[in-house]
Amino acid sequence: MSELSAVRLLADYNQWMNGRLYEAAAALPDAVRQQDRGAFFGSVEGTLNHLVVADTLWLKRFALNPACIDSLAPITILPTPPALDAPVRDTFSELHMHRLWLDQQIVVWCGNLRDADLEYLLSYRNSKGVAARRRFGSLLTHFFNHQTHHRGQVSTLMSQVGVDVGVTDLLVRIANDLQ
Repeated sequence: MSELSAVRLLADYNQWMNGRLYEAAAALPDAVRQQDRGAFFGSVEGTLNHLVVADTLWLKRFALNPACIDSLAPITILPTPPALDAPVRDTFSELHMHRLWLDQQIVVWCGNLRDADLEYLLSYRNSKGVAARRRFGSLLTHFFNHQTHHRGQVSTLMSQVGVDVGVTDLLVRIANDLQ
């Protein structure tokens, strides 16, 4: 599998898994979804919100790649979150709708990438203002790995309140290459 194919697979997996988690989380009472359970971002809702914040920050950085300017234009007009835990929307329902929109943007954007785009050296500043320069394809790997890391936390938090989110393995999104 090419690196670009892997990026597109991860975008698909991201959208699919976020859909599963938000559907399960929406069935919880607000108080349960918002209860601090000791995770990095406290609660189920806090962790899901953090993922939207982090994805927004990274997508705004990715828009600095000349190959991404047009496909990430809708992201560039979003307000820049002031902190990694800053609330993105007023209600969970609004956060869910924004997540659906964001995931669709990610899938379309990754579908527009070319192999050569992954070699671009992106210069950016992190959330603390520290300058960095990294290979674009490697940053995409970090982007999707970060999402998986925190979705694993959400899955654990959901399990602690008795909710089974079902299969979470990437394997179910990988096509059978033998056919």
